[in-house]
Amino acid sequence: MSGCIYVALDTTDLARAKGIATKVRNHVGGIKLGLEFFMANGQAGVREMAALGLPVFLDLKLHDIPNTVAKAIQALRPLDPAILTVHAAGGRAMMEDAKAAAPPGTKVVAVTVLTSLDGSDLAAIGVPDDPHAQVARLAALAREAGIDGIVCSGAEVAAAKKAWPRGFFVVPGVRPAGGDAGDQKRMMTPAAARRAGASILVIGRPITAAEDPDAAARAIEATL
Repeated sequence: MSGCIYVALDTTDLARAKGIATKVRNHVGGIKLGLEFFMANGQAGVREMAALGLPVFLDLKLHDIPNTVAKAIQALRPLDPAILTVHAAGGRAMMEDAKAAAPPGTKVVAVTVLTSLDGSDLAAIGVPDDPHAQVARLAALAREAGIDGIVCSGAEVAAAKKAWPRGFFVVPGVRPAGGDAGDQKRMMTPAAARRAGASILVIGRPITAAEDPDAAARAIEATL
């Protein structure tokens, strides 16, 4: 079951990212490289990480007009990421163009509602629906656009899976029982998220901030 765990290497330090990935490589299915890593290390850094032999989830959450997003993804094609993210709020045309521009083997998934947001946060930016309803709306739009799946919290993945049986569901914000919530407001344990329908689990600080990242990854793997 370790194949469903992607460790989030949210750091600007390439050496640190490589060190953690090397330690946990036998107990995770891939690595997630986000915006801070990419801005600090660029495509060259991604290639160095890919050389470790683990699938790369490139989590850049692209959101712009369709043509710009398509061209950005075309520029990323040489990296051949396993998974790539865009924002569902960019609209159907943007998601369609993102999928068309991506390498054939890359799963394009749309971020619905960030796990750092709750209902009051959505209301503050003019979204009247609660997170569940907003995720459902954006998931339906993503499915219509023909992309591979969505990013959502564990709280919404069961409903998304029921509505989209063949969808690919990325669930971040998972924490082991008793773990520190950090800046996550809508979270779930790894085992519960997996049972609810998560295709992959994105886990960062519970592994990367542990005194022994490999032991932490093995402990989480054992719960799945």
